[in-house]
Amino acid sequence: MGAGSVAVVVTEEIGVPSWDLYELSIPCTVFGKPQPDLADPWYDLRLCGTGAGTREGGEGHGLTLRTRYGLDDLADADTVIVPSVPDPCVDEGRPLPAGLVDALRRAHDAGARMVSLCTGAFALAEAGLLDGRRATAHWMHTDRLAERYPKVQVDESVLYVDDGDVLTSAGLTAGLDLCLHLVRRDLGAHVANQLARRMVVPAHRPGGQAQFIELSVPPSDDEGLAPVLQWARANLDRPLTVADLARRASMSPRTFYRRLQAATGTTPLQWLLDQRLGRARSLLESTDLPIEKVGEFSGLGTANNLRHHFLKHVGVSPGDYRRAFPGAPPGGGGRTRV
Repeated sequence: MGAGSVAVVVTEEIGVPSWDLYELSIPCTVFGKPQPDLADPWYDLRLCGTGAGTREGGEGHGLTLRTRYGLDDLADADTVIVPSVPDPCVDEGRPLPAGLVDALRRAHDAGARMVSLCTGAFALAEAGLLDGRRATAHWMHTDRLAERYPKVQVDESVLYVDDGDVLTSAGLTAGLDLCLHLVRRDLGAHVANQLARRMVVPAHRPGGQAQFIELSVPPSDDEGLAPVLQWARANLDRPLTVADLARRASMSPRTFYRRLQAATGTTPLQWLLDQRLGRARSLLESTDLPIEKVGEFSGLGTANNLRHHFLKHVGVSPGDYRRAFPGAPPGGGGRTRV
């Protein structure tokens, strides 16, 4: 479709919470800074305010934004992005800023591509634009999104969902992934890759990649377990059993199981799997080892077994995961050759 115009909805202009600035800054950075050597013309960015916010007693640290455009300008945009909505609208079910829902519907009816980042999905859902569609949001809010809007097929596990004319992303950095995905769709892979390089971020993370992976970080200190866990991390390429770890910790298997579960919140076998997946991710990100060697050095075994666990727990294949971390160009210090 080419670059076109992008309207970013500023749902709070007075008393803007500082933590909402991150999602707002993403489309401003991706679409707002001209890149004439990559594509000319670049995107035409417009910040469209609702006039909403808390004048007194809010948590915005005194920050106020002034926008040149308003909600009526959404209908003229090629792409409309809602980075977030006010926290009370999500947490307490308060109404969205006046006129926002109708403005989103008008923009969609006019043919605009509709996009949400993080909690912006609540605005699209309220407008009925997600009914019958697969969508996502930050994983901390997906349960509430699904409960409040049962017609939406909420997927809490993915980074973003591209449903053609309506796209949604998880929170924070996943919003950057989706915006780069839009550039890739509009202007091609080369432009998106060069832009990602300038922003010092991975060129492409597939939307189906998991939002997060539990690494079983111990919430409590257990000095008796620390040495054996450190030893296990250093020997992930070896076949390890619960009996092996218990023996090294000078405990019975039952005692070791109970103490590890109390310290990490997970079972010994799940803890080992998490560590092996973490090692495999690190090797894929930073080395050019063949997939077979990544499986061997992480203790996950064959390439097929590695692929099985990656698809199940990460959401993408090892090859797709590695492609999200391309080596730097000549002279830039790419992956480590092993």
